[in-house]
Amino acid sequence: MGASVVAVIMAGGQGSRLYPLTKMRSKPAVPIAGRFRLIDVPISNCIHSGYRRIFVLTQFASHSLHRHILVSYRFDAFHPDFVNLLSAQQTLDNRDWYQGTADAVRQNLNYITDQADLILILAGDHLYRMDYRKFVEHHIRSGAEITIAGTLVAENQVPEFGIMKVDPAGHIVEFAEKPKDPGVIASLRIPDSAFAVAGLNPAGRTHLASTGIYVFNRDVLKQILGASDYEDFGRQVIPEAIRTRKVVSYFFDGYWEDIGTIPAFFEANLNLTEPLPKFNFYDEERPIFTHARFLPGSKILQSDVLGSILCEGSIINRSRIHHSIIGVRSRISEGCFMDRTIVMGADYFESAEEKAGHEAQGVPPIGIGRDSEIRNAIIDKNARIGRGVRLVNARGVRDERTESYCIVDGIIVVPKNAVIPDGTVL
Repeated sequence: MGASVVAVIMAGGQGSRLYPLTKMRSKPAVPIAGRFRLIDVPISNCIHSGYRRIFVLTQFASHSLHRHILVSYRFDAFHPDFVNLLSAQQTLDNRDWYQGTADAVRQNLNYITDQADLILILAGDHLYRMDYRKFVEHHIRSGAEITIAGTLVAENQVPEFGIMKVDPAGHIVEFAEKPKDPGVIASLRIPDSAFAVAGLNPAGRTHLASTGIYVFNRDVLKQILGASDYEDFGRQVIPEAIRTRKVVSYFFDGYWEDIGTIPAFFEANLNLTEPLPKFNFYDEERPIFTHARFLPGSKILQSDVLGSILCEGSIINRSRIHHSIIGVRSRISEGCFMDRTIVMGADYFESAEEKAGHEAQGVPPIGIGRDSEIRNAIIDKNARIGRGVRLVNARGVRDERTESYCIVDGIIVVPKNAVIPDGTVL
């Protein structure tokens, strides 16, 4: 019988770099691809890998995330599988919130380590598809105490990541957080022999960046966290463990993207509209699971749609939709033009009575009002865009923050539930 594995998904972060999408929700709860949420990615990877005992550690603005997980992931009563939510809580021994990823695991060690021999630790906000079984098998075969999955990057990308230096056998001997010194960067290059051992073609890639995906032997995790007050895995636990433990790398050669900033999130979503996107949501053998909504199909009334994703329950009325994602229950009124825009949709269908009541108060209905033009923008859920609105960054602003909208690196972001009045030009 093989080693037992429990997965721990870190989903408590505030995600300040994704503001205002994280104004009312945690980062793992942010919608992606029109109908999913970021947390669906690691949970789906776990299920496909056969690891169906999953803890999700939450803290910041967790209501939306909790609700999504509870309605989406229900295993049957005849197997010991679960997706358990572990929220930050006060106890007689501890009155503090989670202080970081390592502290969050420390505060829940009794729950987590009672479940398995190996602890698989995952981030709740990355976009990738991985068979964790191969990762765990590599960990066991190498005799490691800790194994870290790394993604291959080119030298010009190195300052954006935590970089691991490996010896020819793939053991991690040094870790540098976002190094910028050319000498240090050169010293962290992957040896050619390590590529050969892993059976990979470098293809111009020279360094190994940490993905924040770890597997720990249970006793090692308990010893490290029990003997220290380290708060974070990436900044503290891993650098120290490299000096005192057998830490091995796992070369992950698939698509992996940390979409923790507005520009990265925006481009990763829009890439999904390409004929051959970097990430494939259309994999029938390993689908990404999410909440089953039982919505009607999209309705398109004499519209021009080019290179876009239209999700269920949406209605597009005589408009042009180019290179955009139209989320669930979206309403695009007549005469609109959407280009490179993500519309996250709505949580509910607004009734005729509700629309009439809002209209009497001068409030637009949920969705995009007629004759509006929107380019290079993200429209969060339940937003109300009035008639004749132009969201095109007409002033060429790089960054700006208001209550009803933000501009981040030139991308317009309309927060959840925001109202943009008729005739507004941005």
